[in-house]
Amino acid sequence: MNKFYGTGVAMVTPFDADGEVDFEGLRRLIDFLIEGGIEYLVSLGTTGESVTLSKDEKKKIWAFTAEVNAGRVPLVAGIAGNNTAEVVNEIKTFDTKGYDAILSASPNYNKPTQEGIYQHYKALAGASKLPLLLYNVPSRTGSNVSAETTVRLANDFKNIIGIKEASGNFDQLNQIARDKPADFLLISGDDPISLPMIALGTAGVISVVGNALPRQFSDMIRLCLKGDFKAALTGHSSFIDFTRMMFAEGSPAGVKIALKSRGICGDTVRLPLVQVSAGLAEKIVAETQKLAK
Repeated sequence: MNKFYGTGVAMVTPFDADGEVDFEGLRRLIDFLIEGGIEYLVSLGTTGESVTLSKDEKKKIWAFTAEVNAGRVPLVAGIAGNNTAEVVNEIKTFDTKGYDAILSASPNYNKPTQEGIYQHYKALAGASKLPLLLYNVPSRTGSNVSAETTVRLANDFKNIIGIKEASGNFDQLNQIARDKPADFLLISGDDPISLPMIALGTAGVISVVGNALPRQFSDMIRLCLKGDFKAALTGHSSFIDFTRMMFAEGSPAGVKIALKSRGICGDTVRLPLVQVSAGLAEKIVAETQKLAK
């Protein structure tokens, strides 16, 4: 359980100018994040543009990531979808070598009931050899995993060990924090509210902005986890404008500009995502340089 305290980073998937997976860029990113002090990596979550990758590409990226990481930090694979049977099969056939957990977003588009969400995760729990982290992100999925459903899953399945909670609903967050089992991990899925979420007792964050500024962001999160919120507030405040820019014209287009400015990888994204406008890119580069000092 301690593997997932602190800052996890939902890694981007670097592409070359032709839109093919840039494995050398991915190697540089993995090393950059680990050397920057992050606690764990998430491969092919939403930020990794996983929905635009083929099954073969996903397998190659997961294997490559595990090889480059070489056990240096815990590793989480993002495996999700809105066809439960297909997700179950992907989890059953997933090569777990080098991986410590699976992160799975609630089904998108279908808008299942709470019972449907429960049964979906029940099926995944029964199929997985690795611990599962739930992922609630209503802004993307079109439905919310309620506090009651989260707590029910936490109590019913020992291999469901936590949730990346990105609802932004503090009433819901309060309820989960109060009612969850003591060893169930509540993890922030929203960079800008990680500080107040940690004050509620969350285990840290799975971050987007940490791709570009791993040292600065993970240092701030560690201060929060130590309870030194006064010291953490300086860093938290410095990220406000940067975080807003990361999502202003879609993620991960924003953070890829920041990574390009740091020499890690290019800024290519796959359709239907497009690169950010020139004006926003200029602002992101300037803010990245300021914060990276």
